[in-house]
Amino acid sequence: MRQPFFRLAVAIVCAAALRLPASAQPHASSDPIFDTLADLVTAKMREHHVPGAALGVLRDGRAEIRAFGVRSVEDPQPITNDTVFPLASISKTVTTTAVMRLVEQGKIDLRAPVRKYLPDFRVGDEAASRDVTVWHLLTHTSGWEGQLSAADKGDETLARFVAGLATNMQLAPPGAAWSYNNAGFGVAGRIIEVVTGKTFSDAIDDLVFGPIGLKLAFTRVGDIAVHRFALGHRASADGVLSIVKPFTLGSTLPAGGTAMAMTDLLEYVRFHLGDGTNAAGARVLRRVTLEEMRRTQLRKQAYDEDMGLAWHLRTVGTVRTAAHGGTFAGHILLLELVPEKNFAVAILTNAGSGWRLIQDVERAALREYHGAVFAANQAIGHRGLNETLPNAAPLAKQPPLSAYVGLYERPMNTVDVKNVDGRLVVQVQPRGAARDPEMPLAFYAADRAYVTSGPEANASVEFVRDASDAVQWVRLTGRIARRVRPTAP
Repeated sequence: MRQPFFRLAVAIVCAAALRLPASAQPHASSDPIFDTLADLVTAKMREHHVPGAALGVLRDGRAEIRAFGVRSVEDPQPITNDTVFPLASISKTVTTTAVMRLVEQGKIDLRAPVRKYLPDFRVGDEAASRDVTVWHLLTHTSGWEGQLSAADKGDETLARFVAGLATNMQLAPPGAAWSYNNAGFGVAGRIIEVVTGKTFSDAIDDLVFGPIGLKLAFTRVGDIAVHRFALGHRASADGVLSIVKPFTLGSTLPAGGTAMAMTDLLEYVRFHLGDGTNAAGARVLRRVTLEEMRRTQLRKQAYDEDMGLAWHLRTVGTVRTAAHGGTFAGHILLLELVPEKNFAVAILTNAGSGWRLIQDVERAALREYHGAVFAANQAIGHRGLNETLPNAAPLAKQPPLSAYVGLYERPMNTVDVKNVDGRLVVQVQPRGAARDPEMPLAFYAADRAYVTSGPEANASVEFVRDASDAVQWVRLTGRIARRVRPTAP
């Protein structure tokens, strides 16, 4: 009979700890707050059934790293400081760093149309095909459907992917509605290939990894395979953990195909918080360019967040953060910078439930280091990982529901927003599958709601208005669907 997961996980983690190399043994650091965070990670790993994790803090140039648990429940080798984790959507910051190097070299203009570099570029809407710019790609405002993956065609992958967008559904005009968009970064990666004459992986090596001096940073599974790497895990209905197979970085590398060890991730952070030079003092980017990536490019509608170039920006308490999360194949991850404090925290996990650990540890890090506390009802935008509104409370007077009721469409599903006995309810209808459970909503601010009960409790749902101030889109998990009928059938 198989052991329940929590017993299995504890046994594996404890056994692995006995075999940890000296460099990875738990130890007291010179930073008591970091030690407190490490204890919290350990507790949350048990609570949320996470087999392996890495925690890194960069504070005034000093790095602290702690590794926890095992890389795989089937081969329980311990996580170490040098264990490589897929970074998933954190990779978008790497792609954008490469773009900004090409901007400084005069090879890319952020405000230029995509067709300047890809003359045959086309999506389902001709106006969008003509008008969309590189800037739209890097700020998630291209307006087309973004949850698309590429078939792995080797060096031809991105070219084939971009060609396949010709019929992609346009959900909003470019710039009209913020919506998390992986496909836009696939297009940005293809532009990098065209202007450099190199494959995306070679270009990232030459533009980012090499110049910054990263040694355990990769975009190829073959390179990762010769190093210790963390495998993703998922739990079955009865709580037993298994490895997500096969191991992959995905094929749309610009959106989510980078992997790094925590040691290199903190060196990457050190570069982004610095003056644009690498550890040897060589100039890679100008400081003003790094600052531009973290400067507000636009306000996300129906959020308390802004969008930089790849970085997601928000104010927590009195500090301003620039962050990106990642979710892919049983890995959940977060990288968060506090530039004004010369501070960053990174949390890497190898389980689908890791977002719960990350949410708790992130909040503790900001609170303990900077006294920064999330406000009640503070909106949380999608940054590549699941997040909820843990302090959500409804408005005393809910708005009229008629402005929101309707049928909303996107390629993978439709979203039915209904008035059920005086309460707004959202129900997702996947294409060719049974309807998902109903999700009752309560508004906590204008056009901002949260799920009040059920498996998705406290998840945020936003309604976005067009130029005429009419509700035109609903946004779930950071992605919009377009209103096609004002009232549900």
